Amino acid sequence: MSVNKAKLTETDIITKFIMPAIKNAGWDDMTQIRQEVKLRDGKVIVRGQLGVRKTVKSADIVLYHKPSMPLAVIEAKANKHEVGKGMQQGLDYARLLDVPFIFASNGDGFIFHDKTHGVTNSLGIAETHHLETEIRLEDFPTPQQLWTKYCIWKGYTQAQLPIINQEYHDDGTGKHPRYYQLQAINKTVEAISSGKDRVLLVMATGTGKTYTAFQIIWRLWKSRAKKRILFLADRNILVDQTRINDFQPFGTSMTKVTGRTVDPAFEIHLALYQALTGPEESQKAFKQVDPDFFDLIIIDECHRGSAADDSAWREILEYFSSAAQVGLTATPKETDEVSNSDYFGDPAYSYSLKEGIEDGFLAPYKVVRVDIDVDLQGWRPTKGQIDNNGEVIEDRIYNQKDFDRTMVIDERTQLVAETITNYLKRTDPMAKTIVFCNDIDHADRMRRAIANLNPEQMAKNEKYVMKITGDDEIGKGQLDNFINPKKAYPVIATTSELMTTGVDAKTCKLVVLDQNIQSMTKFKQIIGRGTRIDDRYGKLWFTILDFKKATELFADERFDGTPEKVIKVTPADIEDQGIDIDAANDDLDNGAAENQGDHQNDEPDTNQNDTINDPKGDASLDEKWDEGEWTDDEPRKINKYRVSGVTVSKVAERVQYYDSDGKLVTESFKDYTRKTMAKQFSSLDEFVKRWNESDRKQAVIDELALEGIIWSALEEEVGKDMDPFDMICHVVYDQPPLTRAERVNNVQKRNYFTKYSATAQAVLQNLLVKYADVGVQEIENMQVLKVAPFTEYGNLSEIVKKGFGGKQEYEQAISELEAQIYQIHQQTA
Repeated sequence: MSVNKAKLTETDIITKFIMPAIKNAGWDDMTQIRQEVKLRDGKVIVRGQLGVRKTVKSADIVLYHKPSMPLAVIEAKANKHEVGKGMQQGLDYARLLDVPFIFASNGDGFIFHDKTHGVTNSLGIAETHHLETEIRLEDFPTPQQLWTKYCIWKGYTQAQLPIINQEYHDDGTGKHPRYYQLQAINKTVEAISSGKDRVLLVMATGTGKTYTAFQIIWRLWKSRAKKRILFLADRNILVDQTRINDFQPFGTSMTKVTGRTVDPAFEIHLALYQALTGPEESQKAFKQVDPDFFDLIIIDECHRGSAADDSAWREILEYFSSAAQVGLTATPKETDEVSNSDYFGDPAYSYSLKEGIEDGFLAPYKVVRVDIDVDLQGWRPTKGQIDNNGEVIEDRIYNQKDFDRTMVIDERTQLVAETITNYLKRTDPMAKTIVFCNDIDHADRMRRAIANLNPEQMAKNEKYVMKITGDDEIGKGQLDNFINPKKAYPVIATTSELMTTGVDAKTCKLVVLDQNIQSMTKFKQIIGRGTRIDDRYGKLWFTILDFKKATELFADERFDGTPEKVIKVTPADIEDQGIDIDAANDDLDNGAAENQGDHQNDEPDTNQNDTINDPKGDASLDEKWDEGEWTDDEPRKINKYRVSGVTVSKVAERVQYYDSDGKLVTESFKDYTRKTMAKQFSSLDEFVKRWNESDRKQAVIDELALEGIIWSALEEEVGKDMDPFDMICHVVYDQPPLTRAERVNNVQKRNYFTKYSATAQAVLQNLLVKYADVGVQEIENMQVLKVAPFTEYGNLSEIVKKGFGGKQEYEQAISELEAQIYQIHQQTA
């Protein structure tokens, strides 16, 4: 019996026609064919305290040479569509997977898009064929045909193939690298197998750089292209997290370098820079082995100390210069003094925060900007005024840059702590929160202020708020508990530098900025503390509470674009330009001290917190030294005044959201709904037509919800007694709003129920009441007939059969009821 293709679903077309054609061409169903490949997670839309994921489509079929090597995308459509209908969709998936072959089909044949059409074949002859051609089902290419074309397109040599063909590590759970991770892995393996020895990968915080590094090492190590590997980081937590988590499959082949000893018995070495080198020759443990001992080095967070030419850490990389070296960073450093690209070359692959948010792999953010009057207007002491310590305060205007750096106003600290506390009480008092302060002294005072404002929480657990800084062993000891989603405490961490990077706090929902931040590198790192998503714990988005205008950096084109580039200046230049010479000198001093480690901020007057002294000396430098980042034998002293009794108040507080263009916008949910609807429906008539033609109104409601229209958020702005249909008509198309009660009243006036039996009339009248109370979903859910008051008329099947004559008649009656409810708009559409 012949099959009528026109009546088959898309799934039937795939099953009956497309899959048989692929398998007949020799593709292995188990290892080379994957169906319904989900490439994105779906962007999270946030408004108010609600977040919802947009739905994303999956690629119908992806063909692989091996699991690590996708080759082709096949996009299917039902037969009622033209054969090439799915091509544009397929091209989008192919771009993500970086594959050259795309097939579109409706079951009659294939449209074949071939990006290799201009390559030279193995005989050195340029192949000439069309970019897109139509082929029969029985002419689908074999795996070898596509692989041969692919290798020519890529320019692989025979020597590369054993390395290229090495699989990534499969943990048996069905987990595959995400599309961008696979691209980063493949491009790095390709580059190194072709002889390139310096590779830079730029991947936003939270996108799995360490997992990507593991898979790169695994493939190069297993193929024996690289036999001894060094993974370099500059913080203990980075090394330990890596060893315990992503690198665990290396097992007994792996060791952490401790005690300044490099053990040649192991092949995979994880090390802190500080364990391998130091200012004294006796501390240079890396020289225990020959320069060719390592043939692959992975440098984590390479934007930090190792990028500088005069860094002592650079000597490790230069000693092992014959090794292939891969730099990993979320924030590549580009200044006149420090450049990742000068050393590693241009990135082999980049995946930005914006891309991560759009794909749904990273959490979007909303920003709450709080302006404080003394920050905006400045504060000046009275003549001869003394501070709390009895010191005469230098007479000048102190502004936002000064507060908690050279001038402490206790009431300002209190106001910030109150704002944080009130926000958490209003939203979720147990939401993991990081408060970034200017220095350790500031972090200490902020911890105390928040603790005093939360006596009931502190009574439950004194670790509710903790200072986690480099000088505090108890606080540092709680860092693992803070980042562990299973541990409730600590809830709030006050810090200055320690938690700016390398802290994988997946459930951090609030990032508070009360620190002067002008360095783009540092800003990106701090924002990265909140960008991880954890669906299991309901972490889909996060809030940035900004007291220091730091989020103005979001508007800087460098935020998600090219790395910063600054002009190198001398103290004389700075003086001529009227720039704060003290702050500039602090930066220059720290730059000279960088041979011990991290110096994230090379710009003049950008990091106001590097040289602030608490009573014990320079707090921030103390912290950095504890972390093995840098030191200075004689840190410069800066006077810090502390005053009380100043009247401080909030001038303004505004909420901004991350929009589809990656910009921060101050918009209501009504504005967002208008923009979203404009993309879906060009006019009111088109929307009304779609609504009225839909068998189930709930289907339209669900579709719009999946586009990010959060009905509960819209109800808060517009009104809770309004139907979704009326909310859209009113908000988007400026129609007069009707409440559900008004619609019910209009239906009852028409008295159209008389054509039904007494039972059916009673059921329909009660359904109208349900509609007025809850909405259209109650009418469309047949299960509502199982509860009171409907049970008075019998069970579900009795009501449907006796009252209406059967299921089909009942469904027809519901359609007519909905038509009556929305009749006014049917007439005007």
